[in-house]
Order: sequence, then C-alpha cells, then structure tokens
Amino acid sequence: MSISRIVLYYQFTPLSDPEAVKLWQYTLCRELGLRGRIIVSEHGINGTVGGQLQAVKQYVKQTRNYRPFRNTEFKWSPGGAEDFPRLSVKVRPELVAFGVPDEVKVGEEGVIGGGEHLKPEQVHELIEAKKRDGVDVTFFDGRNAMEAQIGRFKDAVVPDTETTRDFITELDSGKYDHLKDKPVITYCTGGIRCEVLSALMKDRGWEEVYQLDGGIVRYGETYGDSGYWEGELYVFDGRMNMRFSEEAKTLGECVHCAAPTSRFYNCMDRGCATLQLYCDDCAHIPANTRCHRCQARLAANPTDPNSGPLEKQRRPMELR
Repeated sequence: MSISRIVLYYQFTPLSDPEAVKLWQYTLCRELGLRGRIIVSEHGINGTVGGQLQAVKQYVKQTRNYRPFRNTEFKWSPGGAEDFPRLSVKVRPELVAFGVPDEVKVGEEGVIGGGEHLKPEQVHELIEAKKRDGVDVTFFDGRNAMEAQIGRFKDAVVPDTETTRDFITELDSGKYDHLKDKPVITYCTGGIRCEVLSALMKDRGWEEVYQLDGGIVRYGETYGDSGYWEGELYVFDGRMNMRFSEEAKTLGECVHCAAPTSRFYNCMDRGCATLQLYCDDCAHIPANTRCHRCQARLAANPTDPNSGPLEKQRRPMELR
C-alpha cells in the first residue's frame, strides 16, 4: 500500500525573479505528481502540497537545494494529492494578502521587525513567568474569524475578519489599543500570517508582541489538547480540519440548530465562497444550501440571475 503525505511550509526571503521560481516549482510538482497551492512573491514562497511520500521527500530535497530556501522548515501531516483539486502555482504581490505589500520588509533572515518567535514550550514559560508578576498574556488570532469557530486558544482575541485584508482596518480601529502595552502572542495555522501581522502590530505601537513559532500545527504536535489550545484546526484542503488528539473538543455550532459540529459547507450560489457550519442533520436541508446573505438577496429579488440555478457540488469546504 502506497503512503502519501502533505507538507506545509513558507520562507520569507528576497527573490529577484519570482516568475522564474514559479515556473521551476510548477515543473517540479508536475514531474513528481504533486498537487496543492504555492504562492511566490518578491518576499519569498508559501506552499502546501501533497502526494506520494517519496515524491514529497524529493520535492523537499530539491526545494531546499535552492539557496534562498535552504533553511525552509516543512511541516508534515497525513493526506495526499487527492486532498487538493489541482496544482496551482502563482506569483502574487504578497505571500499573505494583508493589502500592504510596501509595509512588509524582508531580509535574508525573514520579515524585518516582526514579533519574537516563541516555541510551544516557551509560550508556557512566558505565561507562567508573567503570571508570577501578576500580568496576563493575551492570545491574538491571526486567522480569519471563520477559522476560529472550530478551534482557538483559550480566551483568545479573535478579530472580526472575513479576509486577511480586514486586519488592517481592525488594527487601526482602536478596538485593541488597550493591549498595546501588554504581552500579546499572535498565532495562526502554520506561522506565516503572524510573521507579517506581528510586524504590522509593532509598527502600530504594540510594545510586547510575540509569535507562535510553527503556528498551531507545531503547538498541537507538542501538546495535543493538553495545553492552551481548544478545538480543531481548520485547514485549506480536502481534510477540512485536523484533530490533535481524541480529546479534542468540538467548539463549532451548526448555524441552523446550534448542534455541535466542525464541518464547513460552501454556499451553493454561483460565485459565492461563503462557508458555514452545519451538522449532518441540517447540511442538506434545501433551505440551508445558501448562506444567509444569498438567502436574503434571493428573497429581495427572486429573479436575480446570480442566485441560481444551483450548479455547484454541495460539499464541505472549497480550497480558496
């Protein structure tokens, strides 16, 4: 029986010719039979790819052979090429679309001015040390709010964001100014969003900002569900979510009946990428196949051509 794996990785490093890197990566993945999503920019590379174990190992080796990527850390997890709809390799202005490419400064050592990296064990050490001084440490979620519905750190601040670009508005809104003189640990899936987010926060006056090294993935590998993490991890492939142990809590609630669930389903309307949580009993009720906004639009204009017919396959989570 063949063994497959998925690797998640990123590397912030200056790239003089992102288009050339894109072509090389696309050719390499095609030759190895890998699928997934890779973004290349002047700031570096960010990818998630899956396939046969030996092919993924060869991919890791050849990617690290390119000098700018020699120190790239790859996080391994179960899965394979079948968890991705296709191979996508694109050049973008940013590795993470905060919408402020000119604010992000990158050197050979990574993002310039970001928060201090903390390994999972150091997170616990910091919290205990601050607790002895009577100071609370705040976890700050660097993901879209939708992802936090099924899993987050205890008592974490979850900004009101639908896309990564919303973080700039949130940070500049004043909502979190009371945290600017307090210790804050930013976290996200694999760590890449916090590389940029922590730098943007420091630029805006946050004094003591840390970032979880390796993200939730590395923390879960270290502590499972016995630490500060609660729930399941949302992932951008066909797996939909990850559990770190059998003790994982189910934090998500069905938007229709509030039953516990961790399964996201896409809106069936053409052009809508909204994901909502449904339990197994409610997922396929006809009235629930559209998100709330599309339902409201259709109710207001039953002849709206963008509201039907329902042509998409009803399935959990689309890669986006």
